[in-house]
Amino acid sequence: MTELDIRPIPPRDRHPLVFQTFDNLSAGESFILVNDHAPTPLYYQFLHERTDQFEWQYLEEVPEVWRVQITRKASEE
Repeated sequence: MTELDIRPIPPRDRHPLVFQTFDNLSAGESFILVNDHAPTPLYYQFLHERTDQFEWQYLEEVPEVWRVQITRKASEE
């Protein structure tokens, strides 16, 4: 599984990179997002822009490292 560590990425480039990574997933595939703070704004952006297309699971929540598994859900057609 791919791990995307966005900590060294300039803040303005982080969300576009995460969405690009997500959009390149096939149904059922996941990646691990690594960040230096709670990715709450990103979660709400996913809710708005990728409604019902993803699953979000926190794997690690400590002050220096937040790890989230983001999965592309299978379409329900």
